[in-house]
Amino acid sequence: MTEQSPSRLPAPRIAASVAPTTNPHLDIAEVTKNFGAQAVLKGVNLSVAKGGTTAIVGPSGSGKTTLLRLIAGFEHPATGSISLNGKTVAGNGVWVPAHKRQVGYVAQDGALFPHLTVGQNIAFGLDRSALDGGRRAVKSRVQELLDMVSLDSDMAKRRPHQLSGGQQQRVALARALAREPELMLLDEPFSALDAGLRVATRRAVAKVLSEAGVTTILVTHDQAEALSFADQVAIMRGGKLAQIGNPFVVYTRPADRATAEFLGDAVILDAWMEGSLATCSLGGIPVRRPPAQGLVQLMLRPEQIRIAPDGPIRGVVVDTDYFGPETTVRIKLAPRVPTPGAVEYPGGGEVITIRHWNASITRPGTELSLRVVGEGVAFPVEE
Repeated sequence: MTEQSPSRLPAPRIAASVAPTTNPHLDIAEVTKNFGAQAVLKGVNLSVAKGGTTAIVGPSGSGKTTLLRLIAGFEHPATGSISLNGKTVAGNGVWVPAHKRQVGYVAQDGALFPHLTVGQNIAFGLDRSALDGGRRAVKSRVQELLDMVSLDSDMAKRRPHQLSGGQQQRVALARALAREPELMLLDEPFSALDAGLRVATRRAVAKVLSEAGVTTILVTHDQAEALSFADQVAIMRGGKLAQIGNPFVVYTRPADRATAEFLGDAVILDAWMEGSLATCSLGGIPVRRPPAQGLVQLMLRPEQIRIAPDGPIRGVVVDTDYFGPETTVRIKLAPRVPTPGAVEYPGGGEVITIRHWNASITRPGTELSLRVVGEGVAFPVEE
């Protein structure tokens, strides 16, 4: 990220928060929610396709969990409506309680009953009246659910404290699946796991839900988790949805600067836009559908800026952070040298951050040649 004065940053814009979808399972229309005098949700609109996976990502306090609780039926919206399969379950004078919504819910800590075995925890979610065969049928169904979440049958006799964090989350998922929900809500279910276990558990859960054809909504504050887990990502900020789209679009074409910087590292430079070309310290960068002409702020992702022997851009390494497979490199760009009679473009001498795999060529003080790959995204300069 470039090092700029906070006074230069534009005020955040809230983009349109409706993403149309065919065959919707969930429709949220103009939902608001207040806790006392505090407005937590401020007119949220969201459509989730049947069988699809949506991740709602945002910083702490942005309203993610509150929205999930409204969908589950744990809270009432102040205004607006929530519909499942075309039927209103909240709003417009209608209220369907949580246990009648065919919705499963997995909390952050799994919320397993510590005094029950794994098998008893899973059986707690079963509708025994729908099973023929008494205890044998319950045991058989518990075994099916353990198999579904890739846990051995002998784990049915264990207590939750005898399981790893990842195993506990799979048991919580099995319990939620026991009632055969049509919609599964996951409230930061992987946040307490270590990095390696987190990835493995996330993949296992995604596979189970996909094979079961269950519509899924994941709430998380982890950007990488949201981008890798879902086929639709909704970015929440200040009680509103700032952008909704597939992971590639929201990452490469964020709606505004605040969204760009939340979803990942971003290089932001002052630039001059003429037509579809933004000229800045990194040269002329093409921009698709620029929002303005003249002075703009140009966004590039660090991976778009490559170290290349024949690159036209020069910079000197300021410092680095080594992470094993990659190194984060901070580079001070060469100052812009004015040409008499030529147009004076903005920028020059900024410090940017990129990533590179070879730490040996990015030692502090080294002069590097750089090249930009791909398009940039321009944001208007807002006073």
